[in-house]
Amino acid sequence: MNSKMALITVASLGMALLAGAVLPFQAAANANVGRALGHPFWGATTSLLISLAVMVPLLILAKAPMPNFANALHGPWWLWIGGVLGAVYVASATALTPKLGAGGFLVAVVAGQMVMAVLVDHFGLMGLDPKPINPMRVLGVLLILGGVFLIQGGGAKKQVAAPIPVATSVSLS
Repeated sequence: MNSKMALITVASLGMALLAGAVLPFQAAANANVGRALGHPFWGATTSLLISLAVMVPLLILAKAPMPNFANALHGPWWLWIGGVLGAVYVASATALTPKLGAGGFLVAVVAGQMVMAVLVDHFGLMGLDPKPINPMRVLGVLLILGGVFLIQGGGAKKQVAAPIPVATSVSLS
């Protein structure tokens, strides 16, 4: 790998780490919006609407070409499940983060991702080249699953913190 490719790889990994670092904040913010609005799904819906409101101007600023829906419509059915799966993730994060905590929820998400990623790779699903399961990959998944147990406190009863108020009102009269 030349130095330019190494720099791109390091920059990409840094951006991926940053994207991961903001997920606990997203989950907590959505949970609090859901609590303030009266239901976790309202928090998830609000998050997704704000995402749309952010993405449309970014598309315009990036001068992205109009999408070629004809190509996408002739692609495999699973091209379209990203939005559904994104909604499932955001709704789950919004509903489960208050119960599991940000760390508990996200370590379970990572464990689920890794179990499925190894299976997707092994079977070469969704257009990927197959990458067979081997003992090291199985060990990696088992260690991650052990991390779920450790992050959740090893099965010990967790202490529940007082909720943070999400809204206050002040009367000036």
